[in-house]
Amino acid sequence: MMPTQQLRSGLVLAAVAVAAACGKEATPAKKAGGPPAALITATVVQPRTIEISETVIGSLENFIDPSLGAEVAGRITRVFGFTGKKVARGELLAEIDAQDFEIQARADAAEIARQASLLEQAERVADRQHKLVAKGFISQNAADDALAQRNALRESLAAAKARADHTRRSLAKTRVVAPIDGVVETQIVAPGDYVKLGDPLFKLVGTQALKAHLPLPENADRVIRTGLKVRLSAPAAPERQIEARIDEIKPTVTAQTRALDAIVKFDNDGGFRGGGSVTAKIVIAVRENTLTVPEQSVVLRPAGKIVYILEERDGRLHAQQRLVETGVRQEGYYEVVRGLQPGDRVAVDGAGFLTHGAAVALPKPRAEAGAKAAAKK
Repeated sequence: MMPTQQLRSGLVLAAVAVAAACGKEATPAKKAGGPPAALITATVVQPRTIEISETVIGSLENFIDPSLGAEVAGRITRVFGFTGKKVARGELLAEIDAQDFEIQARADAAEIARQASLLEQAERVADRQHKLVAKGFISQNAADDALAQRNALRESLAAAKARADHTRRSLAKTRVVAPIDGVVETQIVAPGDYVKLGDPLFKLVGTQALKAHLPLPENADRVIRTGLKVRLSAPAAPERQIEARIDEIKPTVTAQTRALDAIVKFDNDGGFRGGGSVTAKIVIAVRENTLTVPEQSVVLRPAGKIVYILEERDGRLHAQQRLVETGVRQEGYYEVVRGLQPGDRVAVDGAGFLTHGAAVALPKPRAEAGAKAAAKK
């Protein structure tokens, strides 16, 4: 019995020794590996140009809204324009009875022909009289009378042509046409109406030229001035933008508020409508070679605003906190005034969960991950 017990005791001691040895080796290995690295995304800081801007919501006004009146008296025979109709410049809207003017035009043509015939005869008489005076057959007084009659007929012919021009102009005014590209806001007349000179016929609103009113606080006069670039977009289609500039700045004083009204005039491309709203981005300043980081990269800590710089050490990436001073916040980016240099690699997604010196890892490219998955298969 004694040898058997000694053998069992020896086996137990050997097993304990092996377990102890394994435990001693495992503990340093765990310490060497350390905690798992946090998975984050990163970006490289590069200088770029940023715009300092102010976004406001304004209203649109039709820059041109003419009222069409009758330029000649007469009865309306046909109407082509109606409320809501889109019209082009020169498009026919209505016709006024032109029969009286057509008759007058024929009478003017006949009078011009009569005066021209008389003048032709007077020219021949005056020429003959001048030759007879040169030969001494008649006195100078007779020749002067012939010249005077010729000159009078010249003036009569000129007057007849002027009356004909007036008649043609009046005849053209019987066709009421749109002076601009726009929309008929109000149709006032109907076929059969008799209109006098100056009576209203239609009211149009222009769609090509618009005016944007941008309300701004009173203290904005320190940075807002005429000539600043403005990007305009309609709320229904923000991706479509028109660039224009501030034309006027007017103070607006009411019982409730005192503000500034920045006025922008621009040509409509068809995406805007008078009376509607408009989103305006006023570019106040442009800064070049400015360092920016995504807003996710800036983390607020007791020491202030922190950005984590990625540094490689012992074959692994570590996050090193860097105190920064930020400027403006624009379109998801912070301007970094102090604390970073071009080429610094900073943490983006996951930066808020990091601590100084934490181990981090970046996502592997899709091509590399796909290659490894294929190799395992």
